[in-house]
Amino acid sequence: MSRLIADWRDRQTHRKVWALAAPMILSNISVPLVTLVDSAVIGHLPHAHQLGAVAVGGSLYAFLAWTMSFLRMGATGFAALAAGRRDGAALRQVLAQGLMLALLFSLLLGVLGLPFSHFALSLMQPSTDLAQTTRDFFHTRLLGLPAALGTYALVGWFLGTQNAKAPLTILLVTNLLNIVLNLWFVLGLDWGVLGSARASVVAEWVGVLTGLALTRPALLRYPGQVAWDALRQWHNWRPLLTVNRDIFIRSLALQGVFLLITVQGARLGDATVAANALLLNGLQLTAQALDGLAHAVEALCGHAIGARDRDALRRSMVVACGWSLLASLGFAILFLFEGQLFIDMQTNIASVRSTAYTYLPYLAVLPLVAVWSYLLDGLFIGATRGREMRNGMLLSVAMILPVAWASMGWGNHGLWISFLLFMALRAVTLGLMGWRLQKRDGWLVP
Repeated sequence: MSRLIADWRDRQTHRKVWALAAPMILSNISVPLVTLVDSAVIGHLPHAHQLGAVAVGGSLYAFLAWTMSFLRMGATGFAALAAGRRDGAALRQVLAQGLMLALLFSLLLGVLGLPFSHFALSLMQPSTDLAQTTRDFFHTRLLGLPAALGTYALVGWFLGTQNAKAPLTILLVTNLLNIVLNLWFVLGLDWGVLGSARASVVAEWVGVLTGLALTRPALLRYPGQVAWDALRQWHNWRPLLTVNRDIFIRSLALQGVFLLITVQGARLGDATVAANALLLNGLQLTAQALDGLAHAVEALCGHAIGARDRDALRRSMVVACGWSLLASLGFAILFLFEGQLFIDMQTNIASVRSTAYTYLPYLAVLPLVAVWSYLLDGLFIGATRGREMRNGMLLSVAMILPVAWASMGWGNHGLWISFLLFMALRAVTLGLMGWRLQKRDGWLVP
């Protein structure tokens, strides 16, 4: 206990954590802010199916995009290790590999996106209006996928070099532009749901171009050259692809859970799927803010592992855990007492509001349950422990599926109870794996 207190009182670690976390929290919050503006703009159009279409179409797009989140996570871990070694050539290799993979996977997903959307909508059995509007929204959003994946790779690389200002610039430019264009396209030009999709596409392309422009000054801190010949050799790709493979499987399983929530919600009616989307906006707001601290954990722990500094690794986790717990308590109190205002800001459709009010208590509990999985994800990403992340996620999904099946008769209550339990299982499985690594001093293994 005395060591934990001493670690918590280490002011230098607090400064390091917040130097990374504060810009990332500011930039991350801009992501759910865009979603909230989307919901507020579309939610004040006359029909529930319009808000439902943005929710469903956004979920389908997020499923494709976020299954590729390994592009950010893998880049962060390997860039952090290279930065810890002051290896400029390796940093350039990680950046080049991330951007090349982003382009390759965006082309692949673009081809798979259309049949995927038809299959997903057939599972949901939505109303005719909801299905058609969702297709229009989703097909337009696919045009921004190469830029979105390129941004993942860039943000992850910048975080690995402990440069939080560049991701802040990228995400603020992207998301603030998205908000402005959303208001203009939907309300000013009266483009409706398609206007929201077009705004996102334009903003994503501006964001990735901004990130590319910022790489040049960032590289000046780490002298070196790109070893182009090394990029032609398979063994130089194998470590990154191995970790990315594991994180991809993990992300695929996680996004599958979110997609199942949307599918089951759509089966319960337009008002329910729209209400769940508004509540999940609250989860996204919480997750993105807490992820700012998790991103600090990724960079600092990866750097400490690269430098083989056991004390710095421990202090970073203690300080980040303390602040994350305080932040999650704040969000829980906010949703408990101001949850109805949060819903009212997003829509004036009476049926959607009343449905969302019923399930607000689940949203209030969620930050306290989910915070631990976010932090542990940060630790495992920084350590490039993709296999453990994959195994923990697959185990959590395997354990929750029977519960979700058994609780289907409880309607949307069963859906939310299953989701809360799933988030708890994520933390428990990763926590046990982390404890086992700690017992055998496995975090600093070369």
